[in-house]
Amino acid sequence: MSLVLGIETSCDETGAGLVRDGVLLGEGLASSADEHARFGGVVPEVAARAHVSAVTPMVRAAVEAAGVSLSDVDAVVVTAGPGLSPALHVGVAAAKAYAAALDVPLYGVHHLAGHAAVDVLEHGPLPDRCVCLIVSGGHTSLLALGDLARDPVEHLGDTVDDAAGEAFDKVARLLGLPYPGGPSVSRAALDGDPAAIAFPRPMTGPRDAAFGFSFSGLKTAVARHVEAAQDAGRAVPVPDVAASFQMAVVDVLVRKALRACAERGADTLLMVGGVAANRVLRTEMERACAAAGITLRVPAPRLCTDNGAMIAALGDLLVRDGVAPAGLAGTAVPTVPLTGATITFPPATGEAAEYPLPVVPHAAAGPIIAP
Repeated sequence: MSLVLGIETSCDETGAGLVRDGVLLGEGLASSADEHARFGGVVPEVAARAHVSAVTPMVRAAVEAAGVSLSDVDAVVVTAGPGLSPALHVGVAAAKAYAAALDVPLYGVHHLAGHAAVDVLEHGPLPDRCVCLIVSGGHTSLLALGDLARDPVEHLGDTVDDAAGEAFDKVARLLGLPYPGGPSVSRAALDGDPAAIAFPRPMTGPRDAAFGFSFSGLKTAVARHVEAAQDAGRAVPVPDVAASFQMAVVDVLVRKALRACAERGADTLLMVGGVAANRVLRTEMERACAAAGITLRVPAPRLCTDNGAMIAALGDLLVRDGVAPAGLAGTAVPTVPLTGATITFPPATGEAAEYPLPVVPHAAAGPIIAP
């Protein structure tokens, strides 16, 4: 079976993974989250510089953990989009260099399809049909999945404004909690009462899109509650606000995911993405699925956030299914809808077209290909 190297640099994590026949052999992961904390969010150029420094060491770490040689790699797969443009370009450039130096095929894949594929590493092949709930920093979507390598992805519903992860970040800022907001709000909520404040459940009315999401209004409701307490000279009950907000988000996600399974006749729900690591969401979704007779598949928390293992897992599916590679020409696609696992690199323009194998030099990173 082919040994697949996956590279992920869409946001602030630099990930590399090695997968063969559905088994994760080794991985490396570095985060630049601490460098963004003082800005209250990810700064694209800061993230890109961190990727330049980390991508080679993370590939080396994955190779060493797997106990193989870089020359054993049979295919390279990279997140080509969506994501932060400067960050994506670092990963694509590195992947092209590895593929060219090793003389192996290169695949460009969709970041969100990688999140769906990572569960294969833990729970085996996906069923022929299932509903997938993706909840991450920038995306909240309900999807109908078939063969992830070949079938088109059907969007049942998406967020129309703030995704769940974005809402967590913004509410954390309102409450004076540190970035990233998801873990901060969850920690604060441990000491709070989830029923203390009756925050709205957005997009759950009879006239709303059945599988659509909107968390901007919920964030605004939190802001109004905080402002009212401050204007009245009262201390903001941070734990209660955090717990009540978190439960409002969880309630919406659980309701819509279960409804999608019921209407599609799906007996399996796949829940992935960074917010899927949230303890309360996992607990409430497990309870609801058990009551409805639905099999819930959720990767381990460490595999929910961005990582190279998920990209390698998706690449492994593509290689085993005989999907054609992308080739070395072209560039990253920062904004691209999820219609399938692979992304066709758009042709590079201008001078870049003459140099299809860009390598970003960085003294601290060393050569792209490890000796």
